[in-house]
Amino acid sequence: MNEQIKNAQGKMEKCIKSLEHEFSTVRAGRANPAVLDKVLVDYYGTPTPVQQMAAISVAEARVLVIQPWDMSQLKAIEKAILTSDIGINPTNDGKVLRLAFPQPTEDRRKELVKQVKKFGEEAKVTMRNIRRDTLEKFKTMKKNNEITEDDMKGYEKDIQKLTDKFCEDIDAAVADKEKEIMSI
Repeated sequence: MNEQIKNAQGKMEKCIKSLEHEFSTVRAGRANPAVLDKVLVDYYGTPTPVQQMAAISVAEARVLVIQPWDMSQLKAIEKAILTSDIGINPTNDGKVLRLAFPQPTEDRRKELVKQVKKFGEEAKVTMRNIRRDTLEKFKTMKKNNEITEDDMKGYEKDIQKLTDKFCEDIDAAVADKEKEIMSI
């Protein structure tokens, strides 16, 4: 396989991994520590991820327990969660914070599905951009007589097959996440 196609495949695989990470941050009603990935706590003047300051565990299907390693930071973590966009108020018992995830309403589930579809579309745009950039490299190589016209046609087919395969993977991932959200 051509070096350019291998490079494009690597970029497409990274795009899929990124999409899966985005999906994990979608709050679908179950307790998932990944919803706290974007929450930063002011730790002595430095924005620090919650995961680096506390043990996060799933106590029940809908409850996350956050136990800070430094108890003096309990209030700071609580404040960071309250000001974040996850939309859940933590309960503080003086030792740990509990995040209880409510059952999402029908409207909220539809909203989440729209968000998931948007992430999927953005990933497909990224795939098409990778394909376009790779094709540009092939055209440059053809112009510089590094590859023949037949090579060019073969590479175009290969990169298109690769793009189609990854777009199908994106569609499948979006469908799975949609099914998960709507079955809550």
